[in-house]
Amino acid sequence: MPIETVIQQAKEYMSAEGISGWLLYEYKGLNPVFWDTIGPVSNVTRPCWFWIPAEGEPQLLVSFVDQGRFAHVGVDTITFVNRQQMTARLREALTDAVKIAMEYSPLGALPRVSRVDAGTLEFVRQLGVDVVSSADLLQFASQRWNDEQLQTHLVAAEKLSQIVLEAFDHIGESLASEITEYDVAEFIRGRFRDEGLLVTDGPTVAVNEHASDPHFEPTEEGSSVIKSGDWVLIDLWTRLPGDEAMFGDITWTAYVGDTVPAKHREVFDAVIDARDAALAELEKAHREGHTAEGWELDKIAREHITRSGYAEFFNHRLGHSLGREVHSNAVNLDGWETHDTRKVIPGIGLTIEPGIYLPEFGVRSEIDVFMADDGPRVTTEVQREIVLIRA
Repeated sequence: MPIETVIQQAKEYMSAEGISGWLLYEYKGLNPVFWDTIGPVSNVTRPCWFWIPAEGEPQLLVSFVDQGRFAHVGVDTITFVNRQQMTARLREALTDAVKIAMEYSPLGALPRVSRVDAGTLEFVRQLGVDVVSSADLLQFASQRWNDEQLQTHLVAAEKLSQIVLEAFDHIGESLASEITEYDVAEFIRGRFRDEGLLVTDGPTVAVNEHASDPHFEPTEEGSSVIKSGDWVLIDLWTRLPGDEAMFGDITWTAYVGDTVPAKHREVFDAVIDARDAALAELEKAHREGHTAEGWELDKIAREHITRSGYAEFFNHRLGHSLGREVHSNAVNLDGWETHDTRKVIPGIGLTIEPGIYLPEFGVRSEIDVFMADDGPRVTTEVQREIVLIRA
């Protein structure tokens, strides 16, 4: 997202919330939010700061040694030569500030936005300002999709929905040749290349007990041969090339054979029920004028799985934000690993993906949702029935 857009949207949020400014701190890769905001700069060796006041012009504060590397950013740059001067110039920038936001999360509750080390936080506070978390500010300023970004996601989502079904067909056509999990992963990566999509890490292609590992990734040496009677889980994610392209991410499951075992169907139905309940809660919240928080949706899905008798086997958050990274910086649907109180605001993309992981097999169903102004919009195909793979 262009730096000018981030600055404008940050100012809008801070003015509404009574925040004096946003102070981004970076040293040696500590805070990727800093670089996401100003753009890539190579070989920076000293601490640097980016101050975005609610009123007034933003300023970069960087070492004399590194100043030339920031010339292209297009922001007023102030330099320092030692720590004493850095402190004085930072204090001057914050003269009128009362409450500022930084990449800090009280008690480390949201690790994704907890980027500033404790010592630096102490240093900034002794300059006379109150420091609050930038979690909601960051989401509003830089994580909402524009129309063009949404379109890139929709392209990726459509292709993912197509390719996962092609992968299941490919398994059926290749059973006689003893196709493996790794072979299917290679097939998917090949289809990504054919369609002009990025090949990053993954995909997950997991058979039987391997599907009980939420992040299983097959290797050539350790893959299982897929055969009749097997349960198959495929989780695949990708986006178009380009810095402004948004990820899609889906998970589907299938059974190799004509009749799905009762246990597999029971667990599948419990997962689908939890997924749909969370989506329904998000839709209901919008209709009633309530902006849902991430943990609330996690709670709804978890309650449904608890009622099905599988609570102990659902051991990850309900979903994550989507963006330029597959796990991005906006709200996660999480009341389990964290307690995410960020709101699901318009412009945000996210996944809903409950899972139940028994020792012998695992089930997860993952859909993508874009929170539009008129309510949540599911952007991927929604699995309703277990796919049957036949030779």
